[in-house]
Amino acid sequence: MSLTNLTDLADLTRVFVDPTAYADEERFHAACRVLRRENPVVRVESEQYRPFWAITRHADVLEVERDNEHFLNAPRPLLVPSEMEARAAASGQVLRTLIHMDEPDHKAFRGITSKWFLPGQIRALEERIRERAVRYIDRMADLGGACDFAQEVAVGFPLHVILSILGLPEEDFPRMLQLTADLFGSDDDEINRSGDAQQQRMAAMLDFFQYFVALTADRRANPTDDLASVIANATINGELLNDYDAASYYVIIATAGHDTTSSSIAGGLEALLRHPDQLARLRDDPSLGTSAVDEMIRWVTPVKEFMRTATEDRTVGGQLIPAGDSVYLAYLSANRDETVFEDPFRFDVARADNKQVAFGYGVHFCLGAHLARLELRVFFEELLKRVDDIQLAGEPSRSATVFVGGLKHLPISYRMR
Repeated sequence: MSLTNLTDLADLTRVFVDPTAYADEERFHAACRVLRRENPVVRVESEQYRPFWAITRHADVLEVERDNEHFLNAPRPLLVPSEMEARAAASGQVLRTLIHMDEPDHKAFRGITSKWFLPGQIRALEERIRERAVRYIDRMADLGGACDFAQEVAVGFPLHVILSILGLPEEDFPRMLQLTADLFGSDDDEINRSGDAQQQRMAAMLDFFQYFVALTADRRANPTDDLASVIANATINGELLNDYDAASYYVIIATAGHDTTSSSIAGGLEALLRHPDQLARLRDDPSLGTSAVDEMIRWVTPVKEFMRTATEDRTVGGQLIPAGDSVYLAYLSANRDETVFEDPFRFDVARADNKQVAFGYGVHFCLGAHLARLELRVFFEELLKRVDDIQLAGEPSRSATVFVGGLKHLPISYRMR
């Protein structure tokens, strides 16, 4: 859909509830440019979803994120179909992760693993991460100068990193990868194996639950020095986590800990290939790695949205949000806000003072942000040492989603040094 055809508000706001809009970023960004300028806090109505307010400007997203007292994650932390919400209300949530929690539970549960994700702890993992990056770049060499980078490289590397930190056996990694795809990719016709998005999500969550209940029991009987043992043996108010809470904790780390990072790696490479001047700049000056990583994350924004619900009447961006109404934090729109980012549709590996909000903000800032940044920096350092003449070898394609996603295919050709 071109900008000139976006003639009414219904067309503009449809991008938030249409999974294919996130696979067509030109369409999505065209709509959000208009909304940021003319109607930055806009009510969205859809047959499939309960109404909500879309927050498209950077400043307004930050305002809601800061005000975690009046904008709560529960009971609607994500955009899910109203039918699925009703089913969860009737039978209970299958999972309760950090993104479902508010205070005081959020602080207590986050504290279980927060020390594992502090910058110093993450830096200690650098050589371990670099070894896995080299393994996947070696795989590129074995593939003979052409591959689907998204499927054959970007997916596997962060999966191996986070699941090895958890302490899962490598033979279980393919199962975790498939379940993550089932959970996050159910809105995409290519990824959805069952034809029923809600059924696929529910089946994936139940499979995760069964796997991690067994893991919890094993780590309590046979504790080790991995992150899985930390979660299994953690206590809150003197009590071990129940199976429901422990399994939920594993799920958020095992899925978000690799899927978002793989999207950033694949999308970051695509951005470099479409901007060869920036690729050359990063290759010539590896010290730009830190700023380049934040620019890749801004560019991709793998987590498209989170939701919050107002506890009382609040005003955001000049718009009254009545108590009980939900707001949709449009991170991809906020990361292209013209009032915050100079020339926001320019990919710049040296972008200074990058205020990207892809990791969220405030008390719910992404627990794994330092790990994700390190993985991207290390991977691209190793990649650019080893690969010459890398270029697109076909048209990339993105997953249809309303939550987490990015490139599902990135065909490339290259010559190894």
